[in-house]
Amino acid sequence: MEANESGFEITQKQGAWVIRMWWPTGPITGGPQRITVEAAEGSAGRDVARGISTTVLRRLDLAAAMKLAEKAPELQQGMEEVTAKVEEAGSAAGLLLTNEGVSEPYLAMLASTYKTMADLGAPAPVPWLARLIGRRPETVKDHLKRARREGYLTTVAGKAGGELTEKATEVLASFVNSDDDQD
Repeated sequence: MEANESGFEITQKQGAWVIRMWWPTGPITGGPQRITVEAAEGSAGRDVARGISTTVLRRLDLAAAMKLAEKAPELQQGMEEVTAKVEEAGSAAGLLLTNEGVSEPYLAMLASTYKTMADLGAPAPVPWLARLIGRRPETVKDHLKRARREGYLTTVAGKAGGELTEKATEVLASFVNSDDDQD
């Protein structure tokens, strides 16, 4: 494995081919974002002349590459930092709910935190978010439905997550700016 500031690369050799898989720096949430297949140095010309076969591609071991990537110390540190920020955002949403009820800032913060959890590939973002907010998962689901209905978060059919809307971004920006004004 080779790592630098933009990401890391894992290399596998399959017959006459070298396969390089690249992930950006940050938490591993799925397969690589780039795969390159090149002739291995010293490969027989006849093997290379035939081109890349489906057999070479089927033998690509993504699962092993992802396991190796997830164990990288620099990625573990990044994941811990991201998780801490998500936990902080979830706790802030919980404080907003306690102090203001189901307000615009709460719905925007809830939508933002949920989106981040889903983007990280969290297997169960609603229970995690419910724990941080201090409410039952059913309540959080209802609040997320309201956030979608009121235009803070888009829907992705059959998947967790969505995109923050301009409305959510504006509410979050005004919320952050009002905090800056108080400092």
